[in-house]
Amino acid sequence: MHIHIVDAFTDRPFAGNPAGVLLLDDAFPGDDWMQNVAMEVNHAETAFAHRLPAGGEADWALRWFTPVAEVAMCGHATLATAHVLRTTGAHRGPARFATRSGVLVATPGADGSITLDFPTAPLTPQEVPAGVGEALGAQPAAAFDTGPNVGDLLVELADEQTVLGLSPDHRALGTYSSRGIIATARADDPSGGYDFVSRCFFPNVGIDEDPVTGSAHTALAPHWSARLGRDDLIGLQASRRSGLVHTALRGERTLLTGRALTVIEGELHA
Repeated sequence: MHIHIVDAFTDRPFAGNPAGVLLLDDAFPGDDWMQNVAMEVNHAETAFAHRLPAGGEADWALRWFTPVAEVAMCGHATLATAHVLRTTGAHRGPARFATRSGVLVATPGADGSITLDFPTAPLTPQEVPAGVGEALGAQPAAAFDTGPNVGDLLVELADEQTVLGLSPDHRALGTYSSRGIIATARADDPSGGYDFVSRCFFPNVGIDEDPVTGSAHTALAPHWSARLGRDDLIGLQASRRSGLVHTALRGERTLLTGRALTVIEGELHA
């Protein structure tokens, strides 16, 4: 079985967010086997996909596993899967994926980019939880629940430099949501090529800091579109690897556009 390691939301190797991708011949194997493969790959997510019969609402079934758990939605591993389908010739044109978050569509662009059509996260304002500022290392100005698909607490911080300087207590952050924390702020310099900055900490699924998180941008897009008065924005996720996500808010759907490249291809013998 072929396995691909793909860097997503980047146009250069060793940046963006790496994901494992396996295209299966048949239906999904046992959950334990997929979890073990994801643990062996040891990237934020490993995607497993198999083709569905023609004529249905989706072309491929898709699931995602971190090294310790299955997740309900993953943007970068979906982008990576669409990239593998295109570059291997396994699928041409838009790919429709049946997932735990409904049917998600990935559309290749003529310029080599891929656009994901994802559900917009419902943001619910809430009081900043007691202790989150201490755990994060900076006091949030506002906090929002991001709904069941994303499963994070989104917090807005004072400025970009505050986000960049965070050094959180990862274990303590796990008490505030089902997955973790999205920390964000407006870009200090709007001419710098991005509109907002973020970092994502997901201790509850075994990821202290995720390099670039597509699903988080389904919450960041409506948050910053409301504040900046524009539906089309660019987010910089400022992890060590870093990456850009182009977001387009379309009501109940959010379009996420980025690039990807394969860095490793191999054979899985387990």
